[in-house]
Amino acid sequence: MGLRAAVAVLATIAVSTAGAARSDDAALRVREYPVPSGTRPHDVAPARDGGVWYTAQGSGELGWLDPKTGKSRLTPLGTGSAPHGVIVGPDGAPWITDGGLNAIVRVDPRTLRVRRFPLPASTGYANLNTATFDRRGVLWFTGQSGIYGRLDPKVGKVRVFRAPRGEGPYGITTTPSGAVYYASLAGSYLGRIDIRTGRATVLRPPTSGQGARRAWSDSRGRIWISEWNAGQLGMYDPRGRRWREWRLSGGNPMPYAVYVDDRDKVWLSDFGSNSLVRFDRATSKFTRIPLPSPDAAVRQILGRPGEVWGAESGTDKLVVVLTR
Repeated sequence: MGLRAAVAVLATIAVSTAGAARSDDAALRVREYPVPSGTRPHDVAPARDGGVWYTAQGSGELGWLDPKTGKSRLTPLGTGSAPHGVIVGPDGAPWITDGGLNAIVRVDPRTLRVRRFPLPASTGYANLNTATFDRRGVLWFTGQSGIYGRLDPKVGKVRVFRAPRGEGPYGITTTPSGAVYYASLAGSYLGRIDIRTGRATVLRPPTSGQGARRAWSDSRGRIWISEWNAGQLGMYDPRGRRWREWRLSGGNPMPYAVYVDDRDKVWLSDFGSNSLVRFDRATSKFTRIPLPSPDAAVRQILGRPGEVWGAESGTDKLVVVLTR
């Protein structure tokens, strides 16, 4: 659990915009932070202390990066661990979906004590993916094998539900009003979970077979999804039960991660162009931010005001776009 140092690389980037360049585009800067070799960072979550948590899927650890020094601290999660997602809960602790352990894992941010919440044995291998907290403090999670579930930290009980259409549950998000939605990659739909009963309702995007991968809510409760198969960004507005879709530019767009920042700007990672992409709903314009390292493979994005973070699973680096 020692600290390992890395050198951060700062790049002033040239952005490409589908339309006229905006004044705030010129302020975007990219910084990469190498993390220990072989850790294969998958997801990131800015910590309350100014650091950044990341799942070291390759080494079965939870990482914490100090952006000021570039040093990483690694916490082992247990034999067989292969952590996928990490978020910061209402308690300020990192909560992890660990596919190798088939468990939800909490790490105390002060003592680094690891606590595991195994899924029921009857679940089988869940291929755990991502988690979100609802407004009551209950954690909801997805598993690509065809499940979603919930964990009430107050009682430590895990409950699992079978997803409509079987395999596919992937990204998951909570709206400001407390509604929980998940995206199904294999099922190509958006699911809304009734947090009282646990039942899921299937919501179909206009494009069939689009491969809804990740999901994120904006401040108005609209759900944004990355459509991996279709190369599109999708948006569902629950108030009118309406969908809209926008195709990313380029010859072979492959939108993987999606995130909505504190200014309601939508961010995607595009494997096809090895870039992060920002979408402005007001203008319907995409701004592409090329990544300095080739084949970065950013699989998840999260942030805090002025910072948009991603995990470069292909390069053993974390990346941040400084937006202010």
